[in-house]
Amino acid sequence: MISSIIFVLLLAAAVAFFSWNIKKISRNIKLGKDVEIKDNRKKRWWLVLKVAIGQSKMFGFPIAAILHIFVYAGFILVNIELIEIFIDGIAGTHRVLSFTGGFYPVIVSFFEFFALLVIIGCLIFLIRRNILKTERFWKPEMKGWPRLDANIILIAEVVLMLSIFFMNASDAILQTRGVEHYDKVGSFFFSSALIPLLNNLPSDTLIFIERLCWWLHIVGIFLFLNYIPYSKHFHVFLSFVNVFYSKLDPTGKIANMPSITKEVKSMLSGEEPPVEEGEEEVAFGAHDVRQLTWKHLMDSYTCTECGRCTSVCPANITGKKLSPRKLVMDVRDRLELLGKNIDKNGMDYTDDKSLFDYITAEEIWACTTCNACTVACPVNIDQVSLILELRRYIVMEQAASPGELNTIFNNIENNGAPWQFSQDDRMLWAEELYIKEK
Repeated sequence: MISSIIFVLLLAAAVAFFSWNIKKISRNIKLGKDVEIKDNRKKRWWLVLKVAIGQSKMFGFPIAAILHIFVYAGFILVNIELIEIFIDGIAGTHRVLSFTGGFYPVIVSFFEFFALLVIIGCLIFLIRRNILKTERFWKPEMKGWPRLDANIILIAEVVLMLSIFFMNASDAILQTRGVEHYDKVGSFFFSSALIPLLNNLPSDTLIFIERLCWWLHIVGIFLFLNYIPYSKHFHVFLSFVNVFYSKLDPTGKIANMPSITKEVKSMLSGEEPPVEEGEEEVAFGAHDVRQLTWKHLMDSYTCTECGRCTSVCPANITGKKLSPRKLVMDVRDRLELLGKNIDKNGMDYTDDKSLFDYITAEEIWACTTCNACTVACPVNIDQVSLILELRRYIVMEQAASPGELNTIFNNIENNGAPWQFSQDDRMLWAEELYIKEK
C-alpha cells in the first residue's frame, strides 16, 4: 500500500512538473509574430509520415541513421512496457499482464531485443562523440552544456535499458526458487544471459536488485521526461509538429514582406496604399525573438544539435564564422533568457538585449542562401529565413549593410542595374561586335 502511494505521488509530480514546463515553452513560442500555416494539409501529413516518423532525411549519413532508428524506435517500443509498470505501481501487483500465458515471455523478449538495440546505438554514439570525436560534434558552439547534454541523455538511456535486463534476470531466478510474489511466468530470452552472473546470489539480494531496477527504471523515466524540456531532446516531441508546419514552397523561394509588396504595388499603380484601421507601424526584419515568427521560435526548440546543417554549409566549410546550427541555438538561448525574465517581471518585460548580442553581422553576411542547411536538416528547420530576417533589419532599419551591398544598392537606384554603368552606356560593350540595337 505504501509503495502504491509513493508511486502515485511520483507519477502525479512528474506529470504536473512536465505540464508546467510545456506551458512555459508554449508561451515562449507564442511570443513570436503570428503567421498562418494551414495550406495543403494532405502534403503536410505526408511529410510527417516520411520525415518525422520515417526519418527519411537521416540517411545522408547512413550508419548514423540506422543507429538513430535503433534508439528512436527501440526507446518507443520498449516503453510500451510502462503500461504494465503503471498498473503494477498503482495496484501493487506484480507482472499483471502475465495472464496472457505463454505469449507473455515472447512479448517481454521482444521488448528486450529493442532494449538491446538502444544500448548498442547509444554506446556507439558515445564512442563517436567522445573517442572518435566526429568533427560536427566538436564545433565551437558545442562546448560545455551542449556536449554534456548529449552525453547525459545517452548514458541515461543505457542505464534505463540495463535496468530492464537486470530486473528480468533477477525475476526469472526468483520464479524458479518459488519466492512469494514471484509467480512463474516463463524465462526471457535476452536477460537469460545474465542469470549465470546472478544465480549464486541469495534470494534477499535478488529481491533487492529486482525492486531497485524496477524503481530505477520508472523513476528514471519520470526524471527523463522532465529533463527533456531543458534539453535538445525536446525534439522528441516537437519534431512531428515542426515537420507538419514545414515550408512547402521551393527551397530557394524567399518570402516577400507584405508591407514592401503593398508599397511596390502602390508605386506601380500610382495610388496611395490603403491604410487599415489599427494598423501597427511597419517594422522591417527582426532584431529580437519577438520580431521573428512563432515558426522560427519553434524551430529553435526543435533543433537536435546534430550539426548536419553546419557540416554542409559552404561558408563554414571554407572557414567562415557562420554555423547554421549555432544561429538556431542562439535563438533558443535568447528566447529562454527572455522567458525567464518574463516569469519574474511579467509579459511586458523588455531588456536591453537582442539577438545581435548572440549573433554577429559577420556570421549573417557569410551566408550564401544556398539552402544546403535547410535541405540537410532532419526536422525541416528553415535556417535561411532566420538569416534573411536578421539581414532585413540590418539593411532596412539600421542602414548598416556592408559597403559592397551599398554600392550595388546605389547602382540599382541610379542606373537601374547592379553595375556602375549608366543606362545610356549599357550597350557600349557590343559596338565592336557589330550587334545592331533594335
